[in-house]
Amino acid sequence: MDRLVNTVRPYAWGSTTAIPKLLGVQPGGEPQAEMWMGAHPGAPSRTARGTLVEVIDAAPERELGAETVAKFGPHLPFLLKILAAGAPLSLQVHPNPSQAEEGYADEEARGVPVDAPYRNYKDANHKPELICALTEFEGLCGFRAPGEAADLLAALGVDALEPYVDLLRANPEDAALREVLTAILTADREETARTVAEAAAACARLGGEHAPYAGIAHHYPGDPGVLAAMLLNHVRLQPGEALFLGAGIPHAYLDGLGVEIMANSDNVLRCGLTPKHVDVPELLRVVRFEAGDPGVLRPEAGPDGEEVYETPIDEFRLSRYVLPEGAAAHDLTLGTPQILLCTAGSVRAGEHELSPGQSVFVPAGETAEVSGAGTVFRATVVV
Repeated sequence: MDRLVNTVRPYAWGSTTAIPKLLGVQPGGEPQAEMWMGAHPGAPSRTARGTLVEVIDAAPERELGAETVAKFGPHLPFLLKILAAGAPLSLQVHPNPSQAEEGYADEEARGVPVDAPYRNYKDANHKPELICALTEFEGLCGFRAPGEAADLLAALGVDALEPYVDLLRANPEDAALREVLTAILTADREETARTVAEAAAACARLGGEHAPYAGIAHHYPGDPGVLAAMLLNHVRLQPGEALFLGAGIPHAYLDGLGVEIMANSDNVLRCGLTPKHVDVPELLRVVRFEAGDPGVLRPEAGPDGEEVYETPIDEFRLSRYVLPEGAAAHDLTLGTPQILLCTAGSVRAGEHELSPGQSVFVPAGETAEVSGAGTVFRATVVV
């Protein structure tokens, strides 16, 4: 197996302290948002044999296994991250496979440069993802019931929000959510900025369930995404709990440290809370206008100590082992590729001693024993 040297991405919303604290190093004052583990060409992990992209490209079946290559092609189909949010991320959705294929083909046919800031589809893949909390973790996930969203907005006492309240109470669920989100994103920006400022002041005054939106507005003053965020479920995860974000589900991470895994794609349609491009027509094509419970996941315990976060897709499978002091070694050998990540304690994986934030790549079929006292996350695929 290969010890991984991973890149930390310094996005502006990143925490200045969370990743350094996990790694046991002094913060440098810069935001550290994501540590990437995998073979994404944007920031591939490095090994003693070269980058993980180079290692896999040299012998895909040896590294990934024949079944993985047959199902997903000669590339690692997932990207594992440590994510540290110190400020809200953009409010966003991801396309399903057919939407991604259609959108990518359309932009390719129209000659939209792949690095253009107004391009929506960087590849032809969908991007389901899972976030598992390492600390208390705050986010937004999926639409509230229209009546609940109407009550939340009405309590603010902001006259400009009354038409949205009426729409949410008068229409069937799909139409109500669609019409209000469309109205928010297409309204005059100066008028919206004034409405957001008034709503944010009311949220700060009321506190309670309104308080998170005052915090969001502090980071994104005047952004229509602040109002869109009030249509969504607010979720607070405890360590070990997770959220699965499927296609078309609007979401945003607000604060906290977590392990994130996703299909290896860059396709994001933004709704707000960002200075980046927002393509409203394409966004509305992709969003699923369905209210529902965000579905907090807790791991399912298996007989060998593995705790699995069950999801309905095959590009990734995330689980964890919480190893007590003095426990026997666990054999994690699989016929699929794995990344093993230590998040607590001290763990031995093969010949490698891992402390929090350190990881290894295990080729398909390679013997993988772990021991020690700590927590190990295992990322692999389903074939």
